[in-house]
Amino acid sequence: MLLSLACLLPVETAAAQTTAVAGGSFDKLADDGLGSMRAAATERKVSGVAVVAFFEGPTVQAWTSKMVVVGRMKDEPSGTEKGNNLLAIVYAKAAEMADTLKNSGSKVRPPMTGEFGWEGGVIEQVKGGYLIAAFSGGPSADDVTIAHVGLDRMSHAWKAGRQP
Repeated sequence: MLLSLACLLPVETAAAQTTAVAGGSFDKLADDGLGSMRAAATERKVSGVAVVAFFEGPTVQAWTSKMVVVGRMKDEPSGTEKGNNLLAIVYAKAAEMADTLKNSGSKVRPPMTGEFGWEGGVIEQVKGGYLIAAFSGGPSADDVTIAHVGLDRMSHAWKAGRQP
């Protein structure tokens, strides 16, 4: 009985394909962006959660993302305050951008359930897809500035051909 070699080879999943951004791993690009965001947050004395992502094509079907906690992931409930899950908020910003292809809080449409319409996420179309960076934990202006630092770092590397 002959066994086809094709059945012995691993099947590449959509996630594995997306991780192979432009011929390499997304990890290095993401680490550079997140490191820049961590430095910018630290410089501004802001803590929270940073996330970066990449998806191929004109609409999101799958993406690869990385996140890092910069000091705190949540604000505990106290008194009449119900607290904040900064990880959930930063991914809500990223999800809004994946749908609208605009920066979070752009008000191109009313926020959908699961979104807040808050600023703090930025998106850029690059050759082959989109890069996303978002931060949650500080005032909106700081969140936007920190997200831009990460996106700019990844975008410049991408355009200079230093993508993974």
